Amino acid sequence: MMEEHTGLFKFFDGIHPISAKSKEALRKICFELAMPKGKDLQSIGHTCKTIYYVEKGLARTYYYKDGNDITESFAFENSLIARVESLFTGNPSKKGIQLLEDSILIGIPSPELFNLYDQHHDIERLFRRIFESAYVETINRIESLQFHTAEERYKDLLSTSPNLLQRVPLKHIASYLGITQVSLSRIRAQI
Repeated sequence: MMEEHTGLFKFFDGIHPISAKSKEALRKICFELAMPKGKDLQSIGHTCKTIYYVEKGLARTYYYKDGNDITESFAFENSLIARVESLFTGNPSKKGIQLLEDSILIGIPSPELFNLYDQHHDIERLFRRIFESAYVETINRIESLQFHTAEERYKDLLSTSPNLLQRVPLKHIASYLGITQVSLSRIRAQI
């Protein structure tokens, strides 16, 4: 069944190719999951123990601050999503993962994945590169919020994810940009 999920292994090959033996070891621990739009893949307050590859659909990481629903990130097809701070610490997360579309995901359980590191150093190297890349993305996101205007952040989001407006409700885009929906409407009207 997992042989069908060539997208996941193409994604991995684009980051760091791994051996056929390592691919087979990874295939054995992966599982497929289909979930409907609006469902929480992982709820706030739970400990993250799974990394998800979005094969089809769209997800977001979110949290609540002062009663407001804030979007931290989006995960489109051919990307990974997890609450890494919980994954590495084993602590419950203050964030959740919600599906914005009907989705098909491939789950990679972290305990089993981390156990493979000792036998398959190429898997360890692959995930080190994935986590390094995610760290850089997080720093870029923080710097974007610190140094760029909301309009610049909006234009950047449109250039990196051009179909975002067709797929994501404006309230989530506004909260991701750190602005109100009214401010987002103003920016959109000016562009």
